[in-house]
Amino acid sequence: MRLGLALGYWGRGPSAEHVPLAQEAERLGYDSVWTAESWGSDVFTPLTWIAAQTSTIKLGTAVAQMAARSPTTTAMHALTLDHLSGGRMMLGLGLSGPQVVEGWYGRPFPKSPLTATREYVDVVRQVLRREAPVALDGRFHSHPYRGEDGTGLGKALKPITHPLRPELPILLGAEGPRNVEQTTRIADGWLPLYWSPTRPDVYGPAIAQLRPGFLVAPLVRVQVCDDVKEGLLPVKTMLGFYIGGMGHASRNFHADLMARMGYEEQARRIQQLFLEGRREEAVLAVPDAFADEISLVGPRERIAERLELWRKGPVTDLLALSPDRESLRVLAELNS
Repeated sequence: MRLGLALGYWGRGPSAEHVPLAQEAERLGYDSVWTAESWGSDVFTPLTWIAAQTSTIKLGTAVAQMAARSPTTTAMHALTLDHLSGGRMMLGLGLSGPQVVEGWYGRPFPKSPLTATREYVDVVRQVLRREAPVALDGRFHSHPYRGEDGTGLGKALKPITHPLRPELPILLGAEGPRNVEQTTRIADGWLPLYWSPTRPDVYGPAIAQLRPGFLVAPLVRVQVCDDVKEGLLPVKTMLGFYIGGMGHASRNFHADLMARMGYEEQARRIQQLFLEGRREEAVLAVPDAFADEISLVGPRERIAERLELWRKGPVTDLLALSPDRESLRVLAELNS
């Protein structure tokens, strides 16, 4: 099982620790480093900054939001950074949800998310392979554009720049069983947001039949500490925000996943509290058991014992959301 460092997205401003943490991860033998975006910092610029100050560690987006860019624009970012980094780029994509797509990006959330994702990946792959001008008679991503409000003058094009790697890895963030199943067919890997090594059946039957070389790379909070309950608080804070605030009360993919994992009553309670503005109560309503099963928190010996569960399943890359160098070092030693 390879290790990666997941840095997430910025809060109020950039973290002075991100580059040093990436350099330390590279020194410790971590295979990859990953950035993210929501509605603040973008995913590619910090990754480029890290690329310029590292030399061997792979560079991934977990995730680049599809609504933020057309698929050709995303492919341009990926092929550019792949060249500049000497072939270290890994492209993780995610659809996000209606609240973000319509509220932040000002675009309609696709009525058929699976089709929109499939078309997006198709176009990105066409750009990267550069075998012919990009052409797709799609429902969401037609190339050339054929809408009634267009001029009709669009021309199918190939990228001017020759991509460094036509088969640059593409991973998808997916939560629902149908989305996960499609991901196993059209992508090179899967980025689970919440992974429980004891409940692989939650993600659907496709997980039991993965093809050789397919990547399963969950984001996992890793923290070496004496007090497990205190160490779980950042996990619960994240869960409270995603389950309570990252979606509408009637449509929240994160809350739905938590419900499928056996915590339906608690998920709806968290949503209710968060939407009522009672955010601290929402965080405290996250069950310790749920936060614990999707993270690696506690003393070194406890993490070592629990890490064995992660090794036994289909996980190929554990992407550590880790706040400090000591936790990164311990995880590297335990995984060696």
